[in-house]
Amino acid sequence: MDLEKHPQQPVAPAEPTGIRASDADRDRIADILREAMAEGRLTAEEHAERVDAVYRAKTIGELEPLVRDLPAARGASRPAAEPGAFVHESPAGPAENLVAIFSSSTRKGRWRVGGRTNAFALFGSVEVDLTEALFGQRLTVINATSVFGSVEIKVPENISLRGSGTGVFGNFEVATLESADPEAPVVVVNGYSVFGSVEAKPKRGKFIADLQDRLRKYLG
Repeated sequence: MDLEKHPQQPVAPAEPTGIRASDADRDRIADILREAMAEGRLTAEEHAERVDAVYRAKTIGELEPLVRDLPAARGASRPAAEPGAFVHESPAGPAENLVAIFSSSTRKGRWRVGGRTNAFALFGSVEVDLTEALFGQRLTVINATSVFGSVEIKVPENISLRGSGTGVFGNFEVATLESADPEAPVVVVNGYSVFGSVEAKPKRGKFIADLQDRLRKYLG
């Protein structure tokens, strides 16, 4: 009988590719794809297909093949932000994805807006109307991408609206606002358009304070 003690074998950790992907992981891959298209490494169609796959991916293993053939994927750090872009700590919580491919997608009315929203239009249109939205946090970030399509964002007149982006044979326009109230919600719109448009502006006559007053009356 062998009485020699055998050391316990360590349990192998789970394969990194099987780890569930976070929203930050998806955003990092989307940034790499954006840079690749700007450099001419991907066509608009290839970029659209890969971005759609990014926001459908559930694990790290599903994300890695989408950038395996791109040089930016070899670096460990996240790509630097474009000059002039507003950089904020990414809000916690899951992102809401609004996707329009040869179609339209609309988010409007009385709804609770999350910390992050990804709007993607390919030969389609996305409308994000925040004029009657309930803000559960002060900072809201909207990542808007338009390829042969349009993304339109409407906000109340008395919030802060900031952002920066690029138009490649297209238009990217954010009507910057600075609220007099230091506690007012801040909406940051970043992204780009290719043969399309991204537009963010206040809707005349809509004020977040009025909406909050009506909500308090409604709730009694």
